[in-house]
Amino acid sequence: MIRVEDILRAYRHGFFPMADSREGAVSWCQPYQRAVVPLDTFRPSRSLRRVIGEERFTIKIDTSFEQVIRACSLPRASEQETWISEEIIEVFLKLHRLGLAHSVESWQNGELAGGLYGLSMGGAFFGESMFFFRRDASKVAFAWLVGYLRKRGYLLLDAQIMNPHLERLGAIEIPHEEYMEQLEHALTRKIPFV
Repeated sequence: MIRVEDILRAYRHGFFPMADSREGAVSWCQPYQRAVVPLDTFRPSRSLRRVIGEERFTIKIDTSFEQVIRACSLPRASEQETWISEEIIEVFLKLHRLGLAHSVESWQNGELAGGLYGLSMGGAFFGESMFFFRRDASKVAFAWLVGYLRKRGYLLLDAQIMNPHLERLGAIEIPHEEYMEQLEHALTRKIPFV
């Protein structure tokens, strides 16, 4: 069973957990190229700015963390399995109770429409996963998160492994060594998430 201390130590050293299935073994990943979202230069696309301006969604923090992580753990339409196992869910629920893991949620008509969750340490936020039940809901939550982190003085938004979706949202890849320098600097800050 993964312990809270294992997670915190791993993230401080540039690792994160991924399981090979819902009940599968957990591996510790440390990619050569790390996906990050530059907080100082991020700008939502024109279409996303339009959606945000329409105010279709209400953003909330930490009101339904377990619902968010469980929604994120559902396999994507094109996949058979998930990398978020029950073991990972359980340790992140503990981290949430300790005030270290957080969810950003998009609500529409009183229902959870999408969102994301991650881990906050110092001036770094480690984005874990996002989901949507309604179109654009997770993108709006993501754009809100970037603005929120920027206002609070965070230095690093880690997106872990690049994919086309993250790239469209403005993530870039940096070498592991550069990531570790940014991480070390970010961890010197003491910034509460809420």
